Amino acid sequence: MNTTTSQDLFARAKHVIPGGVNSPVRAFRAVGGNPLFIRAAKGAYLYDEDGNAYLDLINSWGPMVLGHAHEVIEKAVRDALSDSLSFGAPTRKEVEMAELIASMVPSVEKVRMVSSGTEACLSVIRLARGYTGREKIIKFEGCYHGHGDSFLIAAGSGAITMGVPDSAGVTRGTANDTLTAPYNDLEAVRLLVAANPGQVAAIIIEPVAGNMGLVLPKEGFLAGLRQVCDREGVLLIFDEVMTGFRLAPGGAQQRLGVTPDLTTLGKIIGGGMPVGAYGGKREMMDYVSPVGPVYQAGTLSGNPVAMSAGLAILRHLRETPRVYDHLEEIGNQLVGGLTENVRKLGLNFTINHLGSMFSLFMTNQPVVDFESAKASDLARFGRYFQAMLRRGVYLAPSQFESLFLSTALTPEHIQYIVQASYESLEEVGEG
Repeated sequence: MNTTTSQDLFARAKHVIPGGVNSPVRAFRAVGGNPLFIRAAKGAYLYDEDGNAYLDLINSWGPMVLGHAHEVIEKAVRDALSDSLSFGAPTRKEVEMAELIASMVPSVEKVRMVSSGTEACLSVIRLARGYTGREKIIKFEGCYHGHGDSFLIAAGSGAITMGVPDSAGVTRGTANDTLTAPYNDLEAVRLLVAANPGQVAAIIIEPVAGNMGLVLPKEGFLAGLRQVCDREGVLLIFDEVMTGFRLAPGGAQQRLGVTPDLTTLGKIIGGGMPVGAYGGKREMMDYVSPVGPVYQAGTLSGNPVAMSAGLAILRHLRETPRVYDHLEEIGNQLVGGLTENVRKLGLNFTINHLGSMFSLFMTNQPVVDFESAKASDLARFGRYFQAMLRRGVYLAPSQFESLFLSTALTPEHIQYIVQASYESLEEVGEG
């Protein structure tokens, strides 16, 4: 596989971009080698600058639920371009997008559009503090809510991939206001709230964690958090930047039957464009400026091109519920094949799976939290990643990331991926 052009571009990039990439996990440091530079994508495939094709199991880290360059979204974007790229003023599409989100997501009565998932999470924490008059938040080890200072405490995703779970530049005061608990440990949350009476503004959680690899909530865990919050006057925030509109039309909260007070969204709501949003109960959202005292603003918030892409994908998902059945089938077929591979080869690995998200962990113990995820054999995962890449399958370049499937995957694609995985696992083996 010739990757000369990608190697040349990476060498150039390192002179002008920190680490040669604009997001750390893209650097391939966790899996060895250098990153590939992607030129185009269509359907289930990525194409790099050297013309190599790869079946894509990342899908831009989640938003391409229908595959790349889907005609419904492409048409919406093309139609919007003729009206200009940005106005910095209200548009009809912002209203329609807000109405659509509120009609689909159980927790949302009002919503504010922003430009990224990180911005959504930063803003929702400020809102929670402003609404409650409290300063502390509780987050979970291994959950990643963007690169805001409050969240880079025992963070997952790229932070742990780079071997630095906390970031320089985060002040002691910020760290002191962020309390952490193990994922799936309800008793630890109860103890934290009890130890900080009347001080905890919010609990923020990925209801289905995707930033330490895919980790599912234990039965009763989310409902238990809801009970703690109701009893103690704490706001429950679901970070559904990954899971929103992917696991169900109303996100993980609809699928799992637990409704938070506030929700953050991103990825799918932009159809691949840079978009985020936060929303929730009317009385809470009315604390946001200009009607309330919590300030948040953004020049490109509600960008008309991004709104066009988002409206196209959300309308398609709402009007075509069969999409979710299709994603379930694809996920079950692929994960079923991978599970059989592991069994045939006598490998004692763990696979976590829900709908169109899954992770293969190179560990022989169940993965239920950050500590058990970190028990994975990272060197072996790196070899597996490279073996799959040589066979034309593009995985997330980190053990600590969920994979995301799209409806563009055909039965033939699934069969190929399963066979490639068998050969790659056989090559990697137990050692």
